[in-house]
Amino acid sequence: MLENQLQQIHQVLSSYITITEAEWNLYAPKFTIKHFTKNQMVLSPGSVCKEIYFVNSGLLRVFFVDQKEEEHTFHFSLENTFSADYESFLKKTASNYSIQALEATEVVVMSFATLHEGYSILEQGEKLGRRLAEDYFFIFSNKIQSLYTETPLERYNKMNVIFPGIVNRVSQHYIASYLNVSSVHLSRLKNA
Repeated sequence: MLENQLQQIHQVLSSYITITEAEWNLYAPKFTIKHFTKNQMVLSPGSVCKEIYFVNSGLLRVFFVDQKEEEHTFHFSLENTFSADYESFLKKTASNYSIQALEATEVVVMSFATLHEGYSILEQGEKLGRRLAEDYFFIFSNKIQSLYTETPLERYNKMNVIFPGIVNRVSQHYIASYLNVSSVHLSRLKNA
């Protein structure tokens, strides 16, 4: 059963690095599976992010709350992608972000120990750690750059490419928050 639940992460990790069958047989048992119900909080601000989540099925939302107690959606994690507050995970510091399951969600869990065991089990384990960190950096960089250099319509169109079908899976409030526009402005974008 666990073998089937690990097929997707095995494919994605294999797209990052070369993993032999022998290496995978040693590494695969280090992963665990978790299930979250719709709207369940996966990570709360102030707690340390102790796990990286690979989404097998479902959808996670990464967000933060500002000083006015308003939520701002930073990122969505769809199937076959990772989710974490990677800075909190690596530094073992309090998270500024929350992660919430927006649908019933199954994840493969990579603990800090699992990531580091990969450094010794996998010949290219260090490269895997670097690739995960690079992906996290690119998400941050692209998000910040788009907020400063793209129009709301450009951000909306880009969102639909990055997260196919997201508008049918997520409330309009979360979409508007992700785009950093009002719900009224989002309605105009959708009709443009």
